[in-house]
Amino acid sequence: MRFTQDYDRKAAVLYAHRWAYGRNPAFYDYEKLGGDCTNFASQCIFAGSGVMNFTPTFGWYYIDANQKAPAWTGVPYLWNFLTRRGPSVGPVGEPCALEDLRPGDLIQLSFKGEDFQHSPIVVSVGFPITPENVLVAAHSYDADNRPLSTYEFRQSRFLHITGTIRP
Repeated sequence: MRFTQDYDRKAAVLYAHRWAYGRNPAFYDYEKLGGDCTNFASQCIFAGSGVMNFTPTFGWYYIDANQKAPAWTGVPYLWNFLTRRGPSVGPVGEPCALEDLRPGDLIQLSFKGEDFQHSPIVVSVGFPITPENVLVAAHSYDADNRPLSTYEFRQSRFLHITGTIRP
């Protein structure tokens, strides 16, 4: 395995813009099963990394609606997969400050201040970097170029995708 810094942010953002208000037929729409936000975020990140991790339970993959890793659709599981310490195939990231976000990165929001429930993808970062100038795309509350400041949330966490571990 080798770590590369080849996460294609432009591809992730182009995918986000293309499918923010639609559903790619190659992926199941989980909207009626608890939400589609993390499925959409995973699709965007996959567009930028091009690599899935087929490790049972702790990987990050999508085969079909019933064959997917918990990290593909679960808010906390995606965070845990992307911030994993051990070397395994797939995109990797690190927690960061708002000011360190770049297009293609991940934000997670907690609406009630308890668990994190929403995973929008950063599509644009303006200057100065403020919640008004960070624009996101998301499913489950479909949005594109939506300012982070327009969400009502109690907590947020930010993840900078640092690259991809390749086989």
